[in-house]
Amino acid sequence: MASKHTLPEALKTIRKARGLSQEDFSDVSSRTYMSTLERDLKSPTLNKLAELCEVMEVHPLTLLTLAYGGKSSKQIDQLLALVRQELEALMQRDNVH
Repeated sequence: MASKHTLPEALKTIRKARGLSQEDFSDVSSRTYMSTLERDLKSPTLNKLAELCEVMEVHPLTLLTLAYGGKSSKQIDQLLALVRQELEALMQRDNVH
């Protein structure tokens, strides 16, 4: 599932939409680290993503949805429908065993 919108772009979009500077993340990371994430020079761990999302006051899935779905409502709706289908299929398989 290729996406033109990336995690670095999604981070920057949400950070700016929340009115946050890179320095506002100082409790969980340095400004330099935020800059390297937003420039796609480093990849955060899931734990680090969760910490960053706490600062931005969004669920980590919101960040990932923006990264994979872009800013188009139609693309986001399609992505969320796909995720729902996959989760339902996985839960059904889990219930069978």
